[in-house]
Order: sequence, then structure tokens, then C-alpha cells
Amino acid sequence: MPRSLRRPVGERVLADGTVRAPLDEGDVDDAAARFREAGVEAVAICFMHAYANPAHEAAVAERLAAALPGVYCSASSAVLPQVRFYDRVSTTVLNAAVGPILDRYLTNLTARLDEAGFVGIMLIMQSNGGVTTPGVAAKLAASTLLSGPAAAPVAGLAYSEPHGERSFITVDMGGTSFDAALVRDGAPELTTDARIAKHALALPSLEINTIGAGGGSIGWIDEGGLLRMGPASAGADPGPACYGRGGTLPTCSDANLVLGYLSPEFFAGGRMTLDRDAAAAAIERDIAQPLGLSLAEAAFGMFRVMNVNMASGIREITVQKGFDPRDFPLICAGGAGPIHAAMIAEELEIGRILVPRESSIFCAAGMLRSDLKHDYVRSYHTPFSAEGLDTGRFQSALRSMTDEANETLASEGIRPEARRFDYALDLRYLGQYHEVRVDVPEAELNGPDMDAVGGCLHRTHNRLYGYDLEADGTAIELVNLRLSATGITEKPPIAREARVDTKADCARKGVRPAFLPGAGDFRDVTVYDGDMLRYGHRIEGPAIIEQVNTTVLLPGGYILGCDELGSFVMEKA
Repeated sequence: MPRSLRRPVGERVLADGTVRAPLDEGDVDDAAARFREAGVEAVAICFMHAYANPAHEAAVAERLAAALPGVYCSASSAVLPQVRFYDRVSTTVLNAAVGPILDRYLTNLTARLDEAGFVGIMLIMQSNGGVTTPGVAAKLAASTLLSGPAAAPVAGLAYSEPHGERSFITVDMGGTSFDAALVRDGAPELTTDARIAKHALALPSLEINTIGAGGGSIGWIDEGGLLRMGPASAGADPGPACYGRGGTLPTCSDANLVLGYLSPEFFAGGRMTLDRDAAAAAIERDIAQPLGLSLAEAAFGMFRVMNVNMASGIREITVQKGFDPRDFPLICAGGAGPIHAAMIAEELEIGRILVPRESSIFCAAGMLRSDLKHDYVRSYHTPFSAEGLDTGRFQSALRSMTDEANETLASEGIRPEARRFDYALDLRYLGQYHEVRVDVPEAELNGPDMDAVGGCLHRTHNRLYGYDLEADGTAIELVNLRLSATGITEKPPIAREARVDTKADCARKGVRPAFLPGAGDFRDVTVYDGDMLRYGHRIEGPAIIEQVNTTVLLPGGYILGCDELGSFVMEKA
């Protein structure tokens, strides 16, 4: 955004909401004239303390709507009514930047669906793991910026249900990226500290760690002579060297083909033939020869580095947040993920792996099962003590968010009995700058119960940072109140299979040489048709299980079973 389009407006609201200086409407009109001349499509409106009193921002939005018909106006008090001016400005600007694009897209899509006679309900995925209606999404466009992988935890809950698991790690490895998320007690971890191209996005979003690790990740040697994989990707066009579409750089998929994990004739169910010679030539030229390795050593080195990179990505959302990854099963999805699942688990000492039946469309399956979800925040910076907290103001802020949530969910057709409200407080110890989001049961907010809420902070702070200040008696400050409102939707059923008593030999396809990590060399490995495996089948590794959209590598020492949803469960023998 050019600096000339950043226009100051005379006004001042104090932090307590009182007006110190009135709005200068002349400044607003001057800005509108400048914007009209420049042909702007969207305007972000951000005033210093608009979270405490949104009247001036609302007046500017109304005035600009009249002066600039069709221009998308985004006011910070509507997008993110909370303290921390930079985060609020950045988030509002991001909302204005994508708002016109998303609004046009949804308008056109809705019109085309109407023309086609669509009578269903269209919902839009959000970064917080829930869905919303097109109208709400168009107004709060920034809520969709990180929505791509946000449905993975929802899908994970569905596929882990037969095993009674409510806490797990989901990973999704595709062609260019690797997404990892942690779910605890049925709820994915949230963050309000996301980044989009280094710009702050303070709206609640799932804490998903994305790294450049996919089937197209390019192998290269750095200045120190170390083998690296990614983050650059060959993409789909020209793609890996083995695609035969003009790509010449060695990628993860090339290594997997050379190691025998991928079938040259059955890639994408046989719709595409892979060129092993081209893959071998790329790895030999760019990796093996410079490092003085054999072709197999170079390809396996690429495979190992990929696995280490992905394990490190998982550590960022577990170990660095105070969780032991060994306490969680791994749900591994994506077209490329199941080849690497067991090796990632080995790196993290995870003992159980689940590969969903719809591995290659994991997030899409999760979107179909996502609930409506909306997030609300109110800032109230005060000592969190019986003397310092104005309980009337505290309860008023809670009621305000709850009333707004009920109104939104009602407009979306959600019955009162299908609504769920989860509350949280942003708290910190006196003297700290950054606050900690603390989930608080609704019952403990009545009053509120200072001791119970304080205990929530101490436990959360200790988990995140390894210590708390409970014994020191350090005072606590309240910064924000938060509400996550969920509208429970009907879920499509997942087909369940009857248990079979036959052996998995009925799915056996043949044998091919594959590089086994435990043996350090190629061995003949049995290959199974994964689409023919049924509930009750068991396979002992080493083996390769091929499906149309993905391949599972089962190393020696592992047993794979098929559950009632058709998913594969891998465990150490």
C-alpha cells in the first residue's frame, strides 16, 4: 500500500471509551476524494482506541460507503475489537486486502449455484476450524486466510473415533507442503499470533505448523556441503523429474521412486507412468556425485532428511508448547504422507499411526464435518482481583459477546440446543508484556471465581514456559475476554465395514525391490492392493500398500491392521 494512501483523520477516543476529540468529517471527505481519484477497491479504518468505543469508525464507514459506492470498507472495531494497535491495524488491512476478492468470488459462485438449481447450503471454511455462511465470510474475509489445512483436526476426530482417541497429532503431506496440528481432548490448539507474508493476523486460527516439505520438495546441497530438502518445490508443472514433463531437479518423489516405494506403473492408479531413469539421473547428477554417494545412498539420504524435517515441524507444535509427542498417536494423511508416516513416528518415538481411508482428501472430508464457528473478543485491561475487577463491566462484556453470538447463530438457522459457547481469558502476571490465553469453564466465570481462574493461568503458564508464579503471589492482570461460539451441524455418516475372517493374501499384488531402512539395502517386498483390504485384515511388515491416491510404507517390525472405517492402523510388532 503506497504511503500516499494512508490518510490521517482527526479524532481521539481514550482507552476508557470517552471522546476527547470529535471526528473531523472534513478529513474523511478529503480521504474519500483521494481514494476515488486513485481508484481504490477497499479501505481499512483503524483508530487508536476504537475497541473501547467504535462510534467514530462506524461513522467513517457510513460516510465512505456513501461517498465511494461499491468500495469494500473494513473497520477494525468490527474485525478485531481488542487492544494492541499494530495487530489490529495489520489484521484489518489484511481483511481489506482480500475482502473484495473473496466478496466477488462468493457472489459469482452463489449466482452460478443458483443457476444450476443448487438447493443445498454452501458454507465457507475458516482458519479457526469452523465454517460460516458466505455473507459472514465476505465481511470477515481475513478469517479464511489460513483455512486450507484447518479441517484436518475435524477429520482426525472422525477417523479416530473407533479407537476412542480424542487427543492426537494430524499431519497432511501433499505435493508442496506439510501441515501439522495438535488436538487435545477433542479440541485443536488455537493461536492469535499467525503471520501472512510477515503481516500479523490476530484473529483466532488453528495452530497449524506448515513447512515446505512435500512430494515436489527439491533436494540440494548447501554451501557447507550438507544435503537439504525444500522448501523450494518443483510443483506439479513441470514437477519432479520422474513426471517426464520437463522437470530436471531431484525431488522427494524422485527419491521415493528410486527407493522402490512408488510404483512406476501404478502412480495415480495407473493414470500416469513415472520415469525411474529420469529420477535416477537427477539424483545422481545433483546429489550422489557431489556428495560421493551411491544412487541408493543419495536417495535414502533425501528420504531421511525429509523425515527429519517433518518431525521437526511436529516438535514445534508439541515439544515447544510443553507437550510430549510420544503421548499422542499420529494421524498421517495426504497423497505423500503415508510413505513417510512410520519414519516420522520413529523420529518422535510415537508408537501408533493411523492412515485415514480418505487420506488424499483428508481436509476436504473434514470440511464436510465442520461446525459453524464464530469468535468474539472484548478488551478489559484491569487487575484480576476482587478489588480491581469491576464485575458489572466483566459480566456485561460476557453478555455482549454471548448476545452477538446468539444473534449470528440464529441468523444461520442454528437452534438454541445446538449452540455451544466456550470462554477464555487473556491473562498475564503483573509486569509481563505478553498475555496467555486461558480456557475457563463457564461456571468459573460467574463472579468470577478468582482462585479457580488463577489456577487455570498457573497451570497453562507452567506448561508453556516451565514455571509459574503462584507461590510468589504475583498479581494477575486481565487483558481480553474471548468467546468461541459453535453451531453444531449434522454430520454425513461414514460407511462402516463388517469384519472379515479372511487373510490379507486376497489383496496381494506381487513383489518388488524396495530399500528397507532397517536392512540398509534393497529387499523384495510384498505389495498389497490397499483398496481391497477390509476390516480385520492384518499385514506384517515389511510391505507396501498401494491405493489409487496414496501409498503406505510398512517397515519391518510393524503390523498394519484395517479398522471398521477402512483406515489403516500401524503399530510396532
